[in-house]
Amino acid sequence: MEPTTIYYNPRCSKSRTALALLEENGVNPAIIYYLENPPTTDELKVLVAKLDLKLRDILRTSEPDYKDLGLNDESLSEENLFEIATKHPNLIQRPIIVQGDRAILGRNPEKVLNLLTD
Repeated sequence: MEPTTIYYNPRCSKSRTALALLEENGVNPAIIYYLENPPTTDELKVLVAKLDLKLRDILRTSEPDYKDLGLNDESLSEENLFEIATKHPNLIQRPIIVQGDRAILGRNPEKVLNLLTD
């Protein structure tokens, strides 16, 4: 099995559930506490590509920073969004689990298991 990494926030119940599911299935992932060690713009671009999503798809629109930073402005370039997200990692949905060239957004715990069985 390829190495697994989880972008993790210990205060997030979805992150804790995803990590527990991984460990219950014999996976000891590398844990990245992304609020303390946010991904670089290039790392975030790779993550989004592995998720097969757009950056806007993984932004937390309910965060106060989303509105305060004007991220609901559709005219903002993707490059601007990446720069903002790396400076404000609280805007990034979690957890993100990466295994090789694949990644999933683990907001739904079953998706974590799908990553392990595919």
